[in-house]
Amino acid sequence: MTLIADFDALIEPYHDALGEIINGDASSYKKPYSERDDVTLGNPFGPLGRGRTEVEQRLELAASKYSGGELGEFETVAKLVTPELAYLVEVERCRAKVGSNENLTPVSLRVTSVFRPENGVWRLVHRHADPITDFRPAESVIQRQ
Repeated sequence: MTLIADFDALIEPYHDALGEIINGDASSYKKPYSERDDVTLGNPFGPLGRGRTEVEQRLELAASKYSGGELGEFETVAKLVTPELAYLVEVERCRAKVGSNENLTPVSLRVTSVFRPENGVWRLVHRHADPITDFRPAESVIQRQ
């Protein structure tokens, strides 16, 4: 495995798969994920998923929330590749119909993706995405009861 070249080669298909999930199809988005029990996913639509089964369920849930999507830009904030681990920190931008909204709306997510080599292939072992892409007041972390 040529570390950086192989890692860089997976980024475009990883981004392309977002184009499918924002159109209601999670199948391509599942492909890069690790099959191991320690795989995790945190997305804006529910609690963290751990293990391949929960991760796939969370991806299906996310796909069910989107339709009519159009990819935007991917802003790379940071990227590091080592022999044991690689990470990518980005802001993902797209337009999609979200939930019951019938209009395309801008969507921006702050995303951290962590990969590791498994059998000579980079696999996604953790992804966290949330809509916090700008400053917020301190009170925004308070959960209302």
